[in-house]
Amino acid sequence: MNLFQVIIAAANAFLFLVIIWVFAFKPVAAMLATRRERIEQGLKDAEQARHDRESAEQERLATLAEARREANDILARAQKVAQETRDADIAATREELERMRDRAAAEIDAEKHRAIADLRAEVADLALAAAGKVVGESMTGDRQRRLVEEFLRETASSDARN
Repeated sequence: MNLFQVIIAAANAFLFLVIIWVFAFKPVAAMLATRRERIEQGLKDAEQARHDRESAEQERLATLAEARREANDILARAQKVAQETRDADIAATREELERMRDRAAAEIDAEKHRAIADLRAEVADLALAAAGKVVGESMTGDRQRRLVEEFLRETASSDARN
């Protein structure tokens, strides 16, 4: 083999490598780079989806906690209103009972005074009738009035002692 053939073979090999490089390695490298970018983008998308899912879960838990807190607040307010209403009803009932008790006591006291006055009047009438029979016709109207007033004073003072 001579030198010319070696140079031709080397040039053919070099040309073959350039052609393979241009037509095979560059497209394969570009395809691999594109594939690498797609895989990296897929990993980024998966990471973003995981992050979004975690954020959504945290937001759901926060919303659920807020809803529970609001429900507890509403329940506490309803219980407070119910207790206040109950307390107001009890107070109103007690006030009404106290008014009824006071009214009944006043009616009993008025009835007692009426009965005492009626009893005094009847006792005075009986005393006058008895005195009239004992003394006879000699007692005058003024004398009768004085005796009745004295009797009433004595009975009033004895009632006050009792």
